[in-house]
Amino acid sequence: MTTPRSVALERLAYTLAAPVLAVAPNLYPDSPVNQVVQLAGAAGIGGWFLAAKSDEPGAGRKILRWSPLVLAAAIDVTAKTTTGFGPYWLDGLLAATWAAAGYLVMPFSRHTRRRHRPALAAPVPQPAPAEVLEEPVAQPDDGADLLTRDARMLWEQAGMPGRTYIVKATRHPGQQHDMTILLRASETGRPITGLTEAAVAAPFAVHSGDVVLAEVAIQPGRQGGPGWLEAHITPDANQRRRKAPTDQERWTDKVGSPKGGAPGSELVHKTRDSVRGVTFYRAKMADATTTPRIDLAKVCRGLGLPEDDSCVFVLVDGIEFLISAFDKPPLSAIFPATRELLTPDAKGMYVCGYTITGQPVKNMVFQHDKNAARHGLILGVSRSGKTQFFAIDMAAMSLAGQVVWLSTVRKDEKTSTLGKYIDRQGSNALWMARSLRAAKALCEIRAEMPWPHDGEAHDYKPGDARCPYRQLNVFADEFMTAAQDGDFGEFIQKDGDDLTVTGLKYGIGFNPAGQSPFAHNGFSTEMKDNLRQNSRPSIFNMGSPGATRKAAEGTMENAYDVPTIPARYAQQEGSAIERAMRGEADPENGVSTGGVAIMVMDNGRAVLMRSLYADFDTDLAELFPDDVNHLTDHEISELEKRGLWFDWNEPVRPGEFWPEPKEDDGDDGGSRRRGGGGGKGGGGRGSKGGSRQEVVSARKALEAIKSLTDA
Repeated sequence: MTTPRSVALERLAYTLAAPVLAVAPNLYPDSPVNQVVQLAGAAGIGGWFLAAKSDEPGAGRKILRWSPLVLAAAIDVTAKTTTGFGPYWLDGLLAATWAAAGYLVMPFSRHTRRRHRPALAAPVPQPAPAEVLEEPVAQPDDGADLLTRDARMLWEQAGMPGRTYIVKATRHPGQQHDMTILLRASETGRPITGLTEAAVAAPFAVHSGDVVLAEVAIQPGRQGGPGWLEAHITPDANQRRRKAPTDQERWTDKVGSPKGGAPGSELVHKTRDSVRGVTFYRAKMADATTTPRIDLAKVCRGLGLPEDDSCVFVLVDGIEFLISAFDKPPLSAIFPATRELLTPDAKGMYVCGYTITGQPVKNMVFQHDKNAARHGLILGVSRSGKTQFFAIDMAAMSLAGQVVWLSTVRKDEKTSTLGKYIDRQGSNALWMARSLRAAKALCEIRAEMPWPHDGEAHDYKPGDARCPYRQLNVFADEFMTAAQDGDFGEFIQKDGDDLTVTGLKYGIGFNPAGQSPFAHNGFSTEMKDNLRQNSRPSIFNMGSPGATRKAAEGTMENAYDVPTIPARYAQQEGSAIERAMRGEADPENGVSTGGVAIMVMDNGRAVLMRSLYADFDTDLAELFPDDVNHLTDHEISELEKRGLWFDWNEPVRPGEFWPEPKEDDGDDGGSRRRGGGGGKGGGGRGSKGGSRQEVVSARKALEAIKSLTDA
């Protein structure tokens, strides 16, 4: 056998280097030879470290490859530190051992590449061994049909992918190429592993996307489990699915897919209501433990619908949800208010509007389950429909036999019209302060009013004919502006807070309206919490979808998905890109969203509705009862005793809200402003006259500072 040249050269190098390792450190300790050897050993140690740290195979070969350099450096250091050639010529023995090991093992040349041996100079031709034919897996002749035999032939030509064989091939009805093949592991008791869609598609010359692998269920007369597998090969069906998919297929591919608008969902059914011009897509989550995550824009693109907030809506109910696609904006319709709709039932519920699906939305005039009056919270910017909602709410309350007061910051046509059908109405901050102060005093009066059946005082019980007084509903429009009034703002805010806390048990409900439900705009946290818990807040357009959503979330315990109210409903016409290329203006087909509101129901769910329309240009007498409801004579007489019942449009009476200044206080009127507590009416915050006050607490100090600075 001829020795390869690289082996011979390596053996020669070991033989020549051994004497140098033994002699150089002893005769020439400072020779550069020693430094070169030690540097080579350091490189070998680095190679060891990298080989041990690497996750790739062959770490042992790499360590063995670097070992001659490391051992040579070790011998050089040993020879340098021993005295002379060491005891018993240790340096020479170590060098000779190193050379012998390298001569026999030859790590570098033999382990440089895996499974590699240098070829001999002249290879001797060897006779070819006799070819051993492997017997194919015997498959019994089971009388299979032509399709199964053809499929088996293609499968055997492909080398039996996944070590399986075809048990049966079944043609799909009405298809030329689509079929299902039943596979079984060629070895009994072995599961099918490593079989992919591509391995199945290759023998039949179809795309891997046209193959679906499925488990085989155990059936009577046939086994199942990991050793069996079904492969559905459907090139024809997939081609038809790409060109003309069914509703179920489109939903699965475009909406329920991981990248769709509602991943993990499946379509239950699609229905069409031609009368209302709406198509419903009812879907549910395939996994009952998951929550729907719906991107409405992606759903519209997947279903081929226009991405239009005014025509496409989503309603989520647990794991199910409903996509409603209207031909025209459903909330642009007008729903006229009628006395029949506004008449409350025995539980105090009346229809105040309709949702996008045509369902009636009900509001309450009292809380039947809590035996109490109800509060109200109406939010929205100007011209959003608040006053329209006032009209139907007041009409329902009047039809239920209740008393209504309405105060606004400024006079306008609609509120003046409503004043004809209710007990009292005024249009300035002073009137609002007086109405709230009188309502607060009514709590004390009603707390002492005896009931005729037993002569004792009781809390208000709605619907109880024995109750000696009627429910009072105090409306305060633009409450936010009034609460910031320089003269009467603090009285309005304080009495409003007190009324929301104590009014319900005495049959008095407070209904503020404004453009913000937050504390810095007059709605204290205490007021907002009481209003939210004892009403169904109605949020109209707040100026932008973001502001509307924020206002709605501010009235909800848990932030559910809040619907969007755009500034106008405008259906998309044509292509915006084509209009831009032609230089044409966008069509002006917007429809006002006035009257569209989000009502927060008792369970915290937000419902988008269109409130009923009360036409102020016609006679509203058809909505209100014939007779206006008023307070009882006893209540009015008690209010008169307290100096609170008179024409509230009068100028401020002396000492009504703050004490009149004494003669030595000067005539600047500074001590009159924001005094509070004086006069018969009460309702203020204590005297702030010109007399010197003794400061005994932080609150007294704050009041003194306000008095001095006229704050």
